[in-house]
Amino acid sequence: MTNAQDISARAATAQRAGTFTESVIREMTRVANQYGAINLAQGFPDFPMPEPMKEAACAAIRGDINQYAITWGSPALRIAIAEKYRSWYGMEVDPEREITVCCGATEAMASVFLALVDPGDEVIVFEPYYENCGPDAILAGAKPVFVPMEAPDWKIDQDKLRAAFSNKTRAIVVNTPHNPTGRVFTREEISLIAELCQK
Repeated sequence: MTNAQDISARAATAQRAGTFTESVIREMTRVANQYGAINLAQGFPDFPMPEPMKEAACAAIRGDINQYAITWGSPALRIAIAEKYRSWYGMEVDPEREITVCCGATEAMASVFLALVDPGDEVIVFEPYYENCGPDAILAGAKPVFVPMEAPDWKIDQDKLRAAFSNKTRAIVVNTPHNPTGRVFTREEISLIAELCQK
């Protein structure tokens, strides 16, 4: 890259994006393609879409269900999600006030961070982590604080988790099963997280 290209590249992005690197998922896809390997980084089905799904999509288009949904998700979908939570988990969730549907985890996480954290806040992230957890916190002006989980069992180290909390902690990313390890956090771990969040 020439000096002019370097200056142009730096000018094209905000300073807060200066530490970001290429997506690990994109990198692994390129490597898998280069070596003809199975790509486990992205979900690319190697089979056609099932006919009932194709028919449902065509029926929706013919039924004029083809406009933008309201920004927090279609009412029918939010009601179905609330019903699933009620029937599967015994939880009563208000589909109007407590459910928002986003276009994937990346959009959802960025939206939550932008709504909840301020510059200088800290966001706790379990490591290894889905690649956008750290960058999304940084884009919101927060500092990601990583809490490593060790292979092979990927348990949360309670002392490391306690040490990660500070008076600047504003959020903690909890997904169970955990991405990318697949580990389901125990009731004890979830209780500890809740206890630390309440302090």
